[in-house]
Amino acid sequence: MIDLNFINNSVALIDRNHGLLSITGDDRLRFLHNQSTNNIQGLKVGEGCDTVLVNSTGRNIDLVSAYIQENQVLLLVSPHQNKSLYDWLDRYIFPFDKVAIKDVTKDYKIFTIVGEKSQELLSEWVENEFLNSPEFSHKIVNIEDIEVIITVGCNLKLTGYNLIIPQEKAPQIWDKLTAKNPLLLTDEDYQTLEIMQGKPRVNHELMEEYNPLESGLWDAISFNKGCYIGQETIARLNTYKGVKQKLWGIKLKGSIEPEKDNIIMVEGEKVGKITSYLPEANFALGYIRTKAGDIGLKVTISEVEGEVINIPFIRHEYYQPNSQNDS
Repeated sequence: MIDLNFINNSVALIDRNHGLLSITGDDRLRFLHNQSTNNIQGLKVGEGCDTVLVNSTGRNIDLVSAYIQENQVLLLVSPHQNKSLYDWLDRYIFPFDKVAIKDVTKDYKIFTIVGEKSQELLSEWVENEFLNSPEFSHKIVNIEDIEVIITVGCNLKLTGYNLIIPQEKAPQIWDKLTAKNPLLLTDEDYQTLEIMQGKPRVNHELMEEYNPLESGLWDAISFNKGCYIGQETIARLNTYKGVKQKLWGIKLKGSIEPEKDNIIMVEGEKVGKITSYLPEANFALGYIRTKAGDIGLKVTISEVEGEVINIPFIRHEYYQPNSQNDS
């Protein structure tokens, strides 16, 4: 089991297994703005954000990170979703749109650095002023004659950075990073971090059974932008406070077998179901009916007692006009 306290006080390096799409053309910002939940057209070169791709009824497809570059938008997508998202986005390109999409997953490697000492690992090549920039800031840096895209943030609510590197140059960068003796983690370890932080994952928390508001992805949604696919449903849920279930963390007092029983109960009544489970930590993520309660709620799963807790990656609150919550 990953020691999160150790990672927080040290530095870890992960070879990520995520997809990467490139969107080019003069209409690239407008196109992505119209296909996802966040305010893409409000971003400048060197900035970025999380945004959700949803279907026509506002249901989750994927949570992606968009990075605005001079001549393209890079989309970091969930593992194994690059082909399906490429096909999904491509169907919305019309003949006169100046937009092109390319799946560049195999052209790049993504190395993620996590932990409070991440800056120390990178400081030989990158100035601290940039490393202290807002999340999603990114730029191209030269590491011993190799061009590397560095992003601020590791797509978790943890200190960290992503390095996006041309595939053929990746082994050289890996050797330079590992020479500084970071803790080496696997992609499976990164998935564990996602669960511990409460980041929704495709085929678990990110399914068409749920919408982004239920998934707590309010930070990835703009309520002031114009129309986009699924916008009407999401706006209505916010306006009328219609979120009927919410994603939470659940700390359990013992182990469970989710493949046999994933039902969340309160006083003998079914109130939701778990979507991810870490047996080493007796920790689960799950959707619970809004009316049942939230943080501090006592629940049982397979007769094992548990308590609903907050998780860092998500938040649950309704957007109010003129508030500071909008992107």
